[in-house]
Amino acid sequence: MSSILKNGRDRQTARRDLGLIALKVKADSIIRAGFLVCLDSTGYAIEGKAGTDLVYIGRAEEFVDNTDGLDGDAQIAVRTHNAFLYDNSTSDPVTQASIGRPCFIEDGQTVAKTDATGTLSQAGRVVGIDLDGVWIE
Repeated sequence: MSSILKNGRDRQTARRDLGLIALKVKADSIIRAGFLVCLDSTGYAIEGKAGTDLVYIGRAEEFVDNTDGLDGDAQIAVRTHNAFLYDNSTSDPVTQASIGRPCFIEDGQTVAKTDATGTLSQAGRVVGIDLDGVWIE
């Protein structure tokens, strides 16, 4: 039994609203506003691209150029916990059957239906498809 339950007192647990977070940017990176943002294997933010071991985070809210900086010298505001509209791949298009399933990062503004035999990292879950592209959360 935890000490909180033993002493009967409430706990003032810190809370943070998600939706807009600041992330440290990878050295020698440019991230353009509106593009997918990922964390690489070192935990720094980069613009989405084809590759493995990337973790999709959300949409860049601003342009950041850290080409002359070291890891973490720049920060970027990233919008999370929303659905964002990205381009649908022309070579591996996301289809209606993909609703509710993950899609994969083809580049910083395009998602694909499959991981291209293990060469693409997972983006968000598909929540809609229309003529303008794919909605992912």
